[in-house]
Amino acid sequence: MNLLATGFMFAPLERFRPHRREQRLFRNEWREDLFYFLISTMFVQVLAFITLAPSTIINESTSNWDAFRAYVASIPWIVQFVIAVLISDIAQYWYHRLFHQVPFLWGFHAIHHSAKSMDWLAGSRMHIVEVILLRTITSLPLFTLGFDASVMQAYIGFVYIYSSLLHANVGGNFNRLGHWIATPRFHHWHHGLEREAFDVNFAIHFPFIDKLFGTFHLPEDRWPENYGIPEDVPKGYAGQFLYPLTRTGEKTD
Repeated sequence: MNLLATGFMFAPLERFRPHRREQRLFRNEWREDLFYFLISTMFVQVLAFITLAPSTIINESTSNWDAFRAYVASIPWIVQFVIAVLISDIAQYWYHRLFHQVPFLWGFHAIHHSAKSMDWLAGSRMHIVEVILLRTITSLPLFTLGFDASVMQAYIGFVYIYSSLLHANVGGNFNRLGHWIATPRFHHWHHGLEREAFDVNFAIHFPFIDKLFGTFHLPEDRWPENYGIPEDVPKGYAGQFLYPLTRTGEKTD
């Protein structure tokens, strides 16, 4: 159902206003990315107890936070939602940046960057270990600070759709908006193969976080010419699953 809903949402949008008109719907590597979509959607649900374990431990050992959690739950719903998105984005910024800077962690994240085409399905290409760790980090503020359950559910749905949009083959330069709200062009620069695109634009929702820490890059009216990384990442799920353990050397710039 997730696959059908997301596909019917973004496939027509990519045909209506594509960034790269020559890119086909069933482009190279689409089977790999479809498999990643299914794995990350279904397998991680089975392992939810792992991703939620740190939050559960914190909640069980911090009963003295109950008054604070009650206060957070009393905040208007929309304000809770905005705070949840902001806090999660700050956490994901440093998580994301760490996976670029630590060679061993980069081995996992390199799988995501190995995609040579960008569309709504390409965002699903993530090593299962990174998916579990990402969901663990994201769930910490959402499940431990007292946000209403409906806020957490809304955030999960929002980030799921928004991530697909950021990777989508959707045009529009949005030069001004891209400085404040993440757009496809903003995130496409994070995936660019050009040297100027390396290690920039780590934020998922708010580019001003990248501005604060010196990693913002959005040249006016320009998109990356190519996508991917200058590493020989194996093709196929099995080879990519083992890649973090078999690769040698530092991250390739």
